[in-house]
Amino acid sequence: MQSTRDTFIKHLDLSRTEVEKLLSKTLTECINSVELKQQLDSLDSNLLKETLPTVGSVLAQQLPPFYNWLKYELGVERVPDSPEHTTKWVLGFLNNQESLTRLVDLHRPVPNQALELAIPPLVGLFDGVEDTQIRREWQKAIASLCLVLVVAAREETRITSAA
Repeated sequence: MQSTRDTFIKHLDLSRTEVEKLLSKTLTECINSVELKQQLDSLDSNLLKETLPTVGSVLAQQLPPFYNWLKYELGVERVPDSPEHTTKWVLGFLNNQESLTRLVDLHRPVPNQALELAIPPLVGLFDGVEDTQIRREWQKAIASLCLVLVVAAREETRITSAA
């Protein structure tokens, strides 16, 4: 299975060095970084919004088994009860109705190891989208959001380890 780091390198417009640099930052530094802002600003939000019905049907099929895997294999206690949760959140983010800090707050209960193990298969859920442009844009969007989650989780781990 692909690592989280390799997933970011593959789906984001960032070099290995840039990914490593972002992963070592604090959450605030990452959110305010030029690199992350460029990733988010480069997303084709119109394409993402227009293709939500297509991608929504893929997620409706793919997310329930993914959620079961999170719950029963990785031991994540709080798992969304429907695919609509994920698609609504992504759409909310694209419409500037949700913030990155809110995303982080919602995912704080997820153990760091489970979070990092879940990212490659989550981004991979879009592999079945036939249109290359749509698939790549959705994978980039999800990978960008997941990058922020990993940075926050690693920062939390560093803080608790130092205490």
